[in-house]
Amino acid sequence: MNSIIEKVDANPKEYHPVIKEFKFFIENNTRIYLLVNSMFEEIPSKKPYSKDAAGHKQVRDYEHMLMLFNHILTSAPEWSDSSYGIGMVGTPFNAILDWPMGTPSGFAFFLDPEVNVMMKKVLNAWAKFLSSPDSAYVLSDDNIGWFSPHATEDLAATANIGQTTYEFKELFKCDPSAKHHGYTSWDNFFTRHFHEDKRPVASPDDDSVIANACESKPYNVARNVAARDRFWVKGQPYSLLDMLDHDPLHEQFIGGTIYQAFLSALSYHRWHAPVSGTVKKAYIKDGTYFSEPLFEGLGDPSSHEIRAGGEKTGQGYLTATATRAIMFFEADNKDIGLVCFLGIGMTEVSTCEMNVKEGQHVKKGDEIGMFHYGGSTHCVILKGGLQVEGFPDIESEENVPVRGKLAVVKKKD
Repeated sequence: MNSIIEKVDANPKEYHPVIKEFKFFIENNTRIYLLVNSMFEEIPSKKPYSKDAAGHKQVRDYEHMLMLFNHILTSAPEWSDSSYGIGMVGTPFNAILDWPMGTPSGFAFFLDPEVNVMMKKVLNAWAKFLSSPDSAYVLSDDNIGWFSPHATEDLAATANIGQTTYEFKELFKCDPSAKHHGYTSWDNFFTRHFHEDKRPVASPDDDSVIANACESKPYNVARNVAARDRFWVKGQPYSLLDMLDHDPLHEQFIGGTIYQAFLSALSYHRWHAPVSGTVKKAYIKDGTYFSEPLFEGLGDPSSHEIRAGGEKTGQGYLTATATRAIMFFEADNKDIGLVCFLGIGMTEVSTCEMNVKEGQHVKKGDEIGMFHYGGSTHCVILKGGLQVEGFPDIESEENVPVRGKLAVVKKKD
């Protein structure tokens, strides 16, 4: 953050058209103007919220925020040993908004529908840059490149599960002899494919075995889930009606089971079908981009360690508020019935892309969509009345392989 702020303050650029629109939006809407100013005023002028002993805040106000946004729109995420080596998720918009989004006014600001329409325009502009050849510079640069030795080691380490270890080129489809390993943009690299043999489908001929939909770290398993609950409180119980956008199909999952897991920025980000079956319904639900539950908000500076993991600890809340892909599958196994997959964008990971259509039949393990950039989370939801066993240990620090075994549904008597 400090290095970006120094660059921006020393060399301000003309605003990108979408940033000009954002500034006009703020300054010509009294409610928004009040909230955005208040959220910066509510940040304490003391460490760790300030950048120096005099209490000067890192991000001073909304105009400074827009200047920083403007810089990011033409920059791709850089590799940094200092940040990634300690497990940080390199999401630059989230870094800028980290403190203000945890204030009471920030809570209201980032829940506001008009704010989220504007944020979507900003993030779409950034996504356009990240999918262009201009963004590929960040892949092979000796200092900030994702193919520097440390970066490829960490990427491979995240994907190496169990005793056998592989190099990046052995795990992922690429051409090491080509420029940027053959990847044409940052987004093309981020949505890279595994070599299929490195992620075999769990028990392909046994439709009682559910496959893991995303390469991800277990977060939670919840059983006997309610139709509606207070998902914004500290315990973050799941609220099916809100998660599934008030879809009538939510009723089939009341009393059912939810498995949720987290994808870091270093993970594989494509989704795969948890069961063989027919796509009954599939759509994107627009939601929030930087809303976090207020119990993760600002307080005593000693809570900073907790806030640093706010992305992960607010995962339950995000299932009902964030932009997400909602996909229902009617399993070929009649004992399983309807299964729901939720792909949930976190912060700037707002693009959820589906590549299956309603009525299409998929086999367990087939690709069904992907996230574009950053860390994110997902859920697999099973109907009530099923006896489901064998979920991964939620205390595990290791990713569960995509397409590997997630759980087993016992046959009904």
